[in-house]
Amino acid sequence: MNPTMFDPIALENWYSDDENSLLLQTELEKYFQNYLPCFRSEPQRKLFQTFITGLLSPLERKSIEPVALHFSGEKYVRPMQQFFSRSPFEEQPLLDIYQELLSKQVGQAPGMLSVDDTCFVKKGKHSAGVKRQYCGRLGKTENCQSGVFLAFAGDNGYGLVDYELYLPQEWFGEDFAQLYKECHIPEEKTFSTKNEIAVRLLNQAVHSGLFQVRWIGCDAAYGNDHAFLDGLKLPEGVWYFAATNAKEQVFPEYPQMCYPETKRGRPRKHPVLSTKPVSVREIAEDSSVPWESVVLAEGAKGPILAERKYMRCYSCRKDGNRSYVKPGPEIWLYLRKYADGEVKYFVSNAPGGLAVQELDRAATLRWPIEQCFEECKSNLGMGHYECRSYQGWKRHMLFVMIAHLFTIYIREIFKKKRFH
Repeated sequence: MNPTMFDPIALENWYSDDENSLLLQTELEKYFQNYLPCFRSEPQRKLFQTFITGLLSPLERKSIEPVALHFSGEKYVRPMQQFFSRSPFEEQPLLDIYQELLSKQVGQAPGMLSVDDTCFVKKGKHSAGVKRQYCGRLGKTENCQSGVFLAFAGDNGYGLVDYELYLPQEWFGEDFAQLYKECHIPEEKTFSTKNEIAVRLLNQAVHSGLFQVRWIGCDAAYGNDHAFLDGLKLPEGVWYFAATNAKEQVFPEYPQMCYPETKRGRPRKHPVLSTKPVSVREIAEDSSVPWESVVLAEGAKGPILAERKYMRCYSCRKDGNRSYVKPGPEIWLYLRKYADGEVKYFVSNAPGGLAVQELDRAATLRWPIEQCFEECKSNLGMGHYECRSYQGWKRHMLFVMIAHLFTIYIREIFKKKRFH
């Protein structure tokens, strides 16, 4: 069984008997010890432990007030609010410890770092970074906040690695100056697109050395952005496996390029190509390149079957700021057809001598970031926050990630119990 294909353990099942409840509490107390040195005072430590416990609990709503009321009482609501908005502790040491623990748990076998963004629908207009923007979960434009997240998946499991709140460009203008200040967004922040944030997070994680990275994965919003792909600073032996859209163009063969002499005017700036690039959709529809049936992996519900085709080709890059194009680096084009007939397109800069089975494996490694979002939103209150500040958002997401890592520990413990 592919170890990245975990059966999710519903939180309510953890409390099914006294033995499991005691095990959960014991392990949670041990887990907390990793993080407690990051806090300056005992009240901070207690608030941290209370909130993480609340995220792991069966509470229907896992925001500040319900958690404080349920576990500590009404007089702790205000201190919990201040803990998120103004309590003097740094998130970075917590994140550093979290990443080290995640690395030991899942990052010690070759795997994939994936980047993706997810949205959180909000009703008001006063939360940091909120704007009417495209919400992938709803498939339409909605008033929401958007975060860029990084995840790792490999043979030992999966988990979120890093994150950043996306701040739309309007938030850096005069019209938002007061709101920018009220949301306590750091003055040194500058505008970055989601793709620029993603490149930064990926490069930091790859070069941290914490995770054995073989692949970089992303969806088409990132994969069809050539500046994103070319901006990745990947060490030897690390390659991207990036989704792209059907309009992406490639050169099946490297074209010859010539500069015909002109009788008048300036010499040609752009070459004439012997062959034109083709869209990846055309290759998918080309019967001379056949589809092959393959078992990509063994999942929890049986074999993961797919039809796929692959070929070596050359990427297509813009030559100047007009419609001129030129051949780029040699790449793999990997197409996957699903049972409903949908075709997904991927490009990879992996070397030509790589076995296609490695590409098949890479095709299964990007889904866990979606699984992380599903588990964190469904079970751990990822979208339940009600704080408006930039710092409050950052702290809530970090605490959710810390709680999620604990669920990974518990899954492994329960697995071992079932097999003994």
